[in-house]
Amino acid sequence: MNAQRIAVLGAGSWGTTFAKVLADAGRDVTLWARRAEVVEAINQRAENPGYLPGITLPERLRSTVDAAEALEGADVVVLGVPSQHLRRNLAGWRSLLPAGATLVSLSKGVELGTLKRISEVVREVAEVPEDQVAVVSGPNLAMEIAVQQPTATVIACPDHDRAVQLQRACATGYFRPYTITDVIGCELGGACKNVIALACGIAVGLGFGTNTAASLITRGLAETSRLGAALGADPLTFAGLAGLGDLVATCSSPLSRNRSFGERLGRGETLTQAQDAAHGQVAEGVKSCSSIRELANRNGVEMPITEAVHRLCEGELEPREMVVELLGRKQKPERS
Repeated sequence: MNAQRIAVLGAGSWGTTFAKVLADAGRDVTLWARRAEVVEAINQRAENPGYLPGITLPERLRSTVDAAEALEGADVVVLGVPSQHLRRNLAGWRSLLPAGATLVSLSKGVELGTLKRISEVVREVAEVPEDQVAVVSGPNLAMEIAVQQPTATVIACPDHDRAVQLQRACATGYFRPYTITDVIGCELGGACKNVIALACGIAVGLGFGTNTAASLITRGLAETSRLGAALGADPLTFAGLAGLGDLVATCSSPLSRNRSFGERLGRGETLTQAQDAAHGQVAEGVKSCSSIRELANRNGVEMPITEAVHRLCEGELEPREMVVELLGRKQKPERS
């Protein structure tokens, strides 16, 4: 396996940032963008001002609107489009994927309708074996990484050797990757933390402080771990970077889209108003809360925070009612 030529499909904040990491690590990177003006900015001015304002991109990173051009000869294909749009996009790219290329998911969510994890969607649409698909997850706020603040991440793949190769491909002086084989735990941690971050943001918008946030983070981790156990994840994954690490970062930082979106909801804004404030972008947790809730119900797993966030996003609860409902639940031992 080789990992010198890499295609990154999706030029949002995280896709562009991960492409920058790969280029800084010495890889030849082609970044596919949907809009020609984004490609022009990257190729002519070495910047993506709409997503990473003020960040100079490396020379090894080039961009194109032509997916075939981006994918030609690629050893690794990184998928950086939102989780709920991945199936449609990947179906259009399937015939262009180089045979044997490692497919890497940056998306964090559970697909609506099918309730599949994103790696499962990739395997199904691309018709590749599970050991050809990897997942990247961790405390990876894009802007902090783009300015080269130190962070760590996890690369999960059933094929350990393939994970190690990807680890080497993206290791830099500021970006430290670790490897695991537990794809299930890695993906569930990444999907569920968006929902818990919405809850933390709502709490901030209501004026609550650190105790409330810490309680939501801890109990959110507990319900994520319960779902993971039901689906066969390694419990230790949730104590690591793809679990607790990602959860703390996403719930704590104003750079987190989910936390910021939740904060606006807590202040009384509607979903539409919060979306308009986010320049038309909907936080992943708004959609994933429904699919995660359904997945939990299907497997007999109790996830009260996810249930409450889902009901709020559906207009069944007001923010303060959500808090009352969570605090009014039946008393129980912590580890149950």
